[in-house]
Amino acid sequence: MPYDPDSDAFDRTDPFDLTDADAPEPIRRELGPVPLTILGDIAQRAQLEMTPGDVVWASKGSIMAYSDGIRWRLRVPGGVGGAVKRSLAGEGLSLTYLEADRPGTVLLAANSPGRIGIWDLAHGPIIATRGSFLAAWGDQIDITVTIARRAGAAFFGGAGLFLQKISGIGHVLIHGSGDFDDRELARGERLLVSSGNLAAFSDSIDYDIQGVGGCAKILFGGEGLFMTRLTGPGRVMLQSLKRGVIQQSSSG
Repeated sequence: MPYDPDSDAFDRTDPFDLTDADAPEPIRRELGPVPLTILGDIAQRAQLEMTPGDVVWASKGSIMAYSDGIRWRLRVPGGVGGAVKRSLAGEGLSLTYLEADRPGTVLLAANSPGRIGIWDLAHGPIIATRGSFLAAWGDQIDITVTIARRAGAAFFGGAGLFLQKISGIGHVLIHGSGDFDDRELARGERLLVSSGNLAAFSDSIDYDIQGVGGCAKILFGGEGLFMTRLTGPGRVMLQSLKRGVIQQSSSG
């Protein structure tokens, strides 16, 4: 069924299958042809069980380990045009393309503290902010770079002018710094988000900015000049730690 957020017949179950922070055991999901197990707590990792013919797209540098029979190469989604857009988006020119010649497993991680959420593309395409895409697999997976719809959001919204869009039939793994806060916005409902705390959102969400207002807030509020304004309908995936702050502290 095509994604229609206003349809009463559409299945509104949570597309983000978020792991339980208090779960004592690994969390396993049978997600189509590639079963998945989420491992860890402070810095989660994903174990994918691949069979011959399975393919998985993953962010570059995300491989922890893989068994014999799994091979990988660098591949650019969208060809030359996609490479140019990806370079402008700061995501790197290529992604890791994993293929299975015989049954085996691969471990993927984001190399920073945080959790892994699962997005079902049956609920529509997902827009991932910089550094939040971890992996995707399924039929007709399309990974492109899209331009922010509004100029203000593009230059001052914190997520940048270019965002990564994943569509098709299958599943996407999203990494969030810290813990997740998952929201569903009704049509016209607005949510203001601090720059750096937005991990991913539905393609149906309208993404813009709004000034914080007042000189005192601008100078001493610690939130900068603008907040990110999201307008429904659609899903929003927040991360409790600002990704930019984590990256700076790790390199410092």
